[in-house]
Amino acid sequence: MTLTDDLAAYLGRQWGAAVAVEGLARIPGGASRETWRFDAVVGNARRPLILRRDPGDSLIETERRVEFAALQTAQGRVPAPAPLLLEEGAAALGAPFFVMERIDGGSVASPFSPDPYGAAAATLGAAFFTGLGRLAATPLAGTPLAGAVDAPAPDACWRVQLDHWAGVIDADEQHPQPIVRAAIRRLRAHPPPPPPYVAVVHGDYRSGNVMHNGAGALLAVLDWEMAHGGDPLEDLAWAIDPLWGHDDPERVAGLLPRETALAAWSGASGMAVDARALAWWSLFAAVKGQAIWTSAAKAWVDTGMVDPVLAISGWYTARRHDQIIAAQLEHFAA
Repeated sequence: MTLTDDLAAYLGRQWGAAVAVEGLARIPGGASRETWRFDAVVGNARRPLILRRDPGDSLIETERRVEFAALQTAQGRVPAPAPLLLEEGAAALGAPFFVMERIDGGSVASPFSPDPYGAAAATLGAAFFTGLGRLAATPLAGTPLAGAVDAPAPDACWRVQLDHWAGVIDADEQHPQPIVRAAIRRLRAHPPPPPPYVAVVHGDYRSGNVMHNGAGALLAVLDWEMAHGGDPLEDLAWAIDPLWGHDDPERVAGLLPRETALAAWSGASGMAVDARALAWWSLFAAVKGQAIWTSAAKAWVDTGMVDPVLAISGWYTARRHDQIIAAQLEHFAA
């Protein structure tokens, strides 16, 4: 039995009808899931869908039920694919997975593309940061995501995240990393003020995880596997990290001038941006990035995985985040 056959049989059992799976093809990339596109044909009806399946090894350890619940939470708040079916066992397809709708007609910018949005940058930027602000305005309590993740106390949000990503570095480090270690010490010594509430945090909200139509419309926010409850400034700091800026010193995320972006976020979230808190979360964002690239390097060296994304992550992006951390440490003030 092929994956196509197994998937068709599974969907047939779920929907109580004969299902043909057509055009099954893996989409390259993805740090923690295999992503496959396909059409499910039932009679004369064709449904464009996505399969997100756990791989044998993963750059980021996440749970598929978290991503599924996060997508449920996103509905009506930010554009996102609708989640349809979740399987946490491996019997049907050999690994846990879920199925969601597929949104066609758009593209996702590579983080290495200079000026990927052209004249549409300002319009898309307004939608990008307004959408992030709406997410920031969503308390975790009462959402589907709240049933899949732990909720930290507001004054513990920073510690939970820093402990987690520092722990990843401890576990996966291949060589001494004095720059990121200095940042971790500084962050622990000078914690940020707490948020007003624990919000829904996407965890990887950046230009490379949004689908757009090329004319300024944001079609979908993708890759919700790192979603959790936390400080809403965590997402904002990650979104404006220089690594995702497409080498544009004038615009964050390659979209908007920094102050314009922060104003759009504030307008949608209803929160003023606390400069001290944002500085903390910005330094943290680079530490988090370095933790992810540290895991990439370990996977490349230890597991025999040949995905070039792992090599690039463990080399170029790791050194770039060293530079970002060093620059922020120079100006970081308690």
